[in-house]
Amino acid sequence: MGIYLVSVDAEEWFCADEDEHGDEVGRGRLASALNEELRRRGLPPYESVPGETAFVRGSGMAFEEKLVPPMDGFGRLCDAHLTREEAGFLCGWSLLVPFSLEEEIWLDVESGYTDSTMVAGAPEVLTLAQRLAAVVQLPPETPEMCDNLDLTTWFLDGRAKDLAATRPGPWADDLDTAFYVAVYLRAAQHSLRRGCPIVYT
Repeated sequence: MGIYLVSVDAEEWFCADEDEHGDEVGRGRLASALNEELRRRGLPPYESVPGETAFVRGSGMAFEEKLVPPMDGFGRLCDAHLTREEAGFLCGWSLLVPFSLEEEIWLDVESGYTDSTMVAGAPEVLTLAQRLAAVVQLPPETPEMCDNLDLTTWFLDGRAKDLAATRPGPWADDLDTAFYVAVYLRAAQHSLRRGCPIVYT
């Protein structure tokens, strides 16, 4: 149980929300609502979602992280270094897409833990996350291919704490905050690299 941030492949993205037994299987309603809104804005539909691939640890073909630590410090970091609008944008999306959007899109579709869906473009999220990564001086050892809770494990199982003992800096002062900086940074990078949506589940 818990809240996860995960990538979505084409099979799930375009599949009906529920099967004949009422089990959740896909996000077809969300995909349709997004394309309808993109067309309304004169933008091309989002149809080039990559298909499912065999799991290979470290391949970077999927993204999955569990949002375990408290977010209080991350919220304070955003308040200190982003405008209110930027902080709301970075922390408020529930669907990340791999193309630029001049402004967020709101869809009247339930998504994850929200009654509606805020869609953000990965390029804009990446820019904000990179600014925060520079502020906390996120170390280069931070995992990049986050396909199986790699960030969650690295920050929570002690490896980040061990590195912090020899590599002090703003990131090491609050590992929970550094974790969320890394999660948003890697999520945006993954979405752009793979061309896939990322959602909360």
